Amino acid sequence: PTTQAQPPNPLPMPLRSLALIPARLESSRLPRKMLADLGGKPLIVRTWEAVQKASCFAKVLVVTDAVEILEAAAQHGVPAVLSSPSHVSGSDRIAEALQNLPEGSTYEVVVNVQGDEPMIPASVLENLVALFEDPTVQVASACCPWPQAEDPQNQDRVKVVLDAFDRSLYFSRAAIPAQRKDSASAPPRFLHLGLYAYRPEHLLEFTRLQPAPSEESEKLEQL
Repeated sequence: PTTQAQPPNPLPMPLRSLALIPARLESSRLPRKMLADLGGKPLIVRTWEAVQKASCFAKVLVVTDAVEILEAAAQHGVPAVLSSPSHVSGSDRIAEALQNLPEGSTYEVVVNVQGDEPMIPASVLENLVALFEDPTVQVASACCPWPQAEDPQNQDRVKVVLDAFDRSLYFSRAAIPAQRKDSASAPPRFLHLGLYAYRPEHLLEFTRLQPAPSEESEKLEQL
């Protein structure tokens, strides 16, 4: 007797994903940072190149409030669009861009990558997008174990506390979690990476919410 071969199970379709890189000209800590020279190219171009290496994106787009950044991107063949200069956060900026893209409704995942991340590994971006293969995931971010050389008291380095399922409990500029003097060992501490991924409808919903008191105190929009 012969056995008829069964057709293989179809592979899941890859998620149609979009990376948006908000780039504001007048940064509070380092004005014009996005145009700073990094090995012969502006910082924002180097970040776009790093994100472009990830295999998960149908498009990688810079979203800026400045014609200077738009022109610098064009000189290096980087796609970029202008947005309103009145936005108070990168999320607001990319939400505008998403709504203005003709194909915006076709994306299943939108990733907000900070413009000053020229060393972001492609694998981090790919793993972040892969989380959305679970249909219950609506918003995701990324963190890593706290680097030993970093000072936990540095308020420019954001910490995140996770639960047993890797869900965030709280983000802070303070050195969380605290270690009591009578504790036998230090608790694990995680450094939050400046990445946010959303289902498109949840990005738009998020930008319509009013800031929470904790957000205004910590100056962290994810709160």
